[in-house]
Amino acid sequence: MASGFKEWQVVCDALASGRQAIILRKGGIHEGRAGFSFAEENFFLFPTRFHNQDQFVREGSVVAKPEWVAGETVTITHHAEALWAKTLTSWDQVAALEPLHIWTEETIRQRFDWEGKGMASGSIHIALVRVGELAQPWEFPYEAKYGGCRSWVTLPAPPEGSLPVARPVLGDDEFAALQAKLAEILG
Repeated sequence: MASGFKEWQVVCDALASGRQAIILRKGGIHEGRAGFSFAEENFFLFPTRFHNQDQFVREGSVVAKPEWVAGETVTITHHAEALWAKTLTSWDQVAALEPLHIWTEETIRQRFDWEGKGMASGSIHIALVRVGELAQPWEFPYEAKYGGCRSWVTLPAPPEGSLPVARPVLGDDEFAALQAKLAEILG
């Protein structure tokens, strides 16, 4: 079995293109009492279709599609490794991350201020992820168990040879520069 991290299609596209290498997350309705956590270090990016994504991002191409239907083909093209994750409680630090992601300030502020499911108001999770493109797209049928407002889903076993990834989306020098920028912002 493999873990899938559900994220808006437009954000998956930003991660896949190297435009973004951080994930900011508060959690979904079905995260349980403890709330959201970066429970997995290695996972596949599972693109979601729901939400009016274009209203919540500053850039990226959003093609409105209906929610997944059982039996429809899901295509997974990228894998991620979370190098570190932490909870931020300083809005100044969160605001300074603006050049490193595609979400609007209002979207991030709403997530930061939201309270519930084990998360306090005035906090948000961040993870630095190293994203790689799979050598071959991985396709499997969508099942109802992948639905709902949750961050993590259990996927079928990936095809042989899916990992290691064919290539990281950011080269070593670009990724090192990003890590340095994050260290400067987050201390």
